[in-house]
Amino acid sequence: MATINNFEDLKSWQSARRLCDSVFQLTQKDLFSKDFSLKDQINRSSGSVMDNIAEGFDRNSNKEFRHFLFIANGSASEVKSQLYRALDRKYITEHEFKVTFELALTTSQLIGGFLNYLRDKNEKKI
Repeated sequence: MATINNFEDLKSWQSARRLCDSVFQLTQKDLFSKDFSLKDQINRSSGSVMDNIAEGFDRNSNKEFRHFLFIANGSASEVKSQLYRALDRKYITEHEFKVTFELALTTSQLIGGFLNYLRDKNEKKI
């Protein structure tokens, strides 16, 4: 594994950033942009993924970092659920749903892999 000096070096954070941007772009669409509640909720959830990875990175222990990664993973699941609502309300196309859902799934998998890596580490930081 390459040396990680900043949270921006984490593949899970990079993927979460792409997810956040993708969600934002979807919420700019005409119908979606007018559903203020869902628009706000999905933007907050996608932001929470990348923010919790970043916050956890600067915590004092891998145990605390893992805690924030669990929260980030939960937020990624929220995004997936909210994407279904957007699809069902016809705010996004099936293609847009699949692409963004896959990005959320990939992000979750990267977080999960990193959680497995940290589980066995006892050092203060990665």
